[in-house]
Amino acid sequence: MLDQVITAHSASIGNGFDVKRILPYRLRRMLGPFIFMDHAGPVSKTPDELEKMDVLPHPHIGLSTVSYLFDGQVTHRDSLGVQQIIRPGEVNWMTAGRGIAHSERFEDPAMLASNAFEMVQTWVALPEAAEESAPAFVNYQPDELPVFTDTGVWMRLIAGDAYGLTNGVATHSPLFYAHVVLQAGARFGPPRGFPERGAYVAKGSVEVNGHTYGVGQLLVFSKGVDPVLTAKEPSTLMLLGGEPLGERFIWWNFVSSSRERIEQAKADWQAGRIPLPPNDNAEFVPLPADDRSRPAGSNPSPQALS
Repeated sequence: MLDQVITAHSASIGNGFDVKRILPYRLRRMLGPFIFMDHAGPVSKTPDELEKMDVLPHPHIGLSTVSYLFDGQVTHRDSLGVQQIIRPGEVNWMTAGRGIAHSERFEDPAMLASNAFEMVQTWVALPEAAEESAPAFVNYQPDELPVFTDTGVWMRLIAGDAYGLTNGVATHSPLFYAHVVLQAGARFGPPRGFPERGAYVAKGSVEVNGHTYGVGQLLVFSKGVDPVLTAKEPSTLMLLGGEPLGERFIWWNFVSSSRERIEQAKADWQAGRIPLPPNDNAEFVPLPADDRSRPAGSNPSPQALS
């Protein structure tokens, strides 16, 4: 029923802000095209503390970042000139392609007043044919995302085609990604038709095949089975997976099927060839001193949230 259970480890992204890092994991390269997953929060901070959590401009190649909030808000700026306040329930899909830089800042007065923040961020590796595509950013509002309800079950399809629902979020390979809320006793399972599938427990706990799993655990299901998850209490899950893409290298914020391409990205960032956001270019994250590119199956040192 379960191929693997991954328990998130704590990763500090600076200024006393810790996240639950789920992927990459040393025994799991990827889950479908998903190569990175962080669960930030829930955290409550004073306005001064929230501002110190800002993620300065930094680069990406070869992936799409997917930001999905449960609570709070954060301002995204990127080298395309996009400025977007990210709010709960929206899908913010940034495709790095051949190179993009962006920042995430906690500066909106409403956010500072609420003193709360919780977000799941994933990276989706791009197929080789799309790794050098033009960078792009798209914000999808909640009313653009299909919702399914049943007794004790609420589910929003974040991306992909699953459960008979079609999603307009533009992706580059077959995948599914869903936000599921279960009341105690409710039963739900991952969609069929995908070779790699998993469920991350963001809140509460679920039972699978007589065993209970809780917050911070990613359940990776065996191929060809149809598991049923039963909520032991009110629970929130993130279901994700899809078609695998093959070997990928990951170093800092760079993902590629080619180690040499990552080396080029390092040189490009150091030389200033990846432009900074035009409306947030006074500071940036420098290239780390560690210059070793690692396969996606390795366990990287904690880095910035995105």
